[in-house]
Amino acid sequence: MTTDSGLEQKIVANNDPIKKIPVEVAQEILRAVANIEYGSIEIVIHDNRVVQIECREKIRVNQSGSSRKALKS
Repeated sequence: MTTDSGLEQKIVANNDPIKKIPVEVAQEILRAVANIEYGSIEIVIHDNRVVQIECREKIRVNQSGSSRKALKS
């Protein structure tokens, strides 16, 4: 990724045209990835724009169910 006049980032995949992602959106995606220990992150796109970022964090319990990994809220 490279910075484009400080407002947008360019992502080039294969020979596809350059897609511009606002820095704020890229930062939110990176923050979601950095803060999740187990689970998934879904990015919802409408009309070529990121409109929603969903984080699903999983709780890991041992076989007896008596302890679990601490989760970040």
